[in-house]
Amino acid sequence: MAQDAVKYKMIVMGGSAGSLDAILKIVPVLPVRSSTSFLIVIHRKNEPDSLLTELLSARTIMPVKEVEDKEPILPNHLYVAPPDYHLLMENQHWFSLDSSEKIHYSRPSIDVTFESVAETFGPACVGILLSGANADGAEGLKKIKGRKGLTVVQDPATADVQYMPQAAIDLFAVDKVLAPGAIAGLIGTLIG
Repeated sequence: MAQDAVKYKMIVMGGSAGSLDAILKIVPVLPVRSSTSFLIVIHRKNEPDSLLTELLSARTIMPVKEVEDKEPILPNHLYVAPPDYHLLMENQHWFSLDSSEKIHYSRPSIDVTFESVAETFGPACVGILLSGANADGAEGLKKIKGRKGLTVVQDPATADVQYMPQAAIDLFAVDKVLAPGAIAGLIGTLIG
């Protein structure tokens, strides 16, 4: 089966330092009224604020929500991992939160979420790794590739901080290396 013929149920984006600029270029052009769920996992301070969800809500008509424990996974929703919790999938219908030790000095860890998405959605997921200052996300993205999902990395030349996308490129053969505008175009092609 050709990769492009797969019906994608989950598109997960991860990033750290410098990734917000890329996310703000991608979110406004995400297809709405699709059967796909979208998830963003970024490293951020452990502070109870909702500025990120408000910022994203201003750029899409899709519902945007910070995930709560045991929350259902609905299509055509943009979810954001909350600070200080690892975000996991119980199955294709429910999220769960976990407060176990930090991975790569981070909670939420992009690796933890990517690995859970890979195990839950297999070939029906797309993993996208953006700008960042550590290797979190590279191993998880490799797991997505191992389960036949599509893997995309921000072109390090376009990243504010190249370390995170370069770590994935150095670890395995990612499917696509693209600038943020091209990532948005790809998503539209895959599920539009």
